[in-house]
Amino acid sequence: MRCYFAFFALRFALLCMTTSQIKSDAVGGRTLRGVIVSDKMRDTVAVLVTRYVKHPRVGKYVRRRKKYLAHDAGNTHRIGEAVTIRESRPISKRKHFVVAAPATSNQQPETSI
Repeated sequence: MRCYFAFFALRFALLCMTTSQIKSDAVGGRTLRGVIVSDKMRDTVAVLVTRYVKHPRVGKYVRRRKKYLAHDAGNTHRIGEAVTIRESRPISKRKHFVVAAPATSNQQPETSI
């Protein structure tokens, strides 16, 4: 009986911890690193984000790429720059990221399309 209550107490503690972590992540939002591939729109850039996913059957790592539209106030960034984008409130139908800063890392994202 004692182990039974201890199990549920531990489970409740873990549930509370993950709920608080989710709330803190939701406030900050996701951050992604990518390369600007288009700056032709006003106050908007298209950022190509590359990630590697293990193929379920073959086991080989496959490159998955996705383009995100990000808000760039004043069109300060240019094509080819590596940037970090941060999730924000929806700005338009497809734009829900903001350019946070230039990417600062030794490993820059790939620029090949």
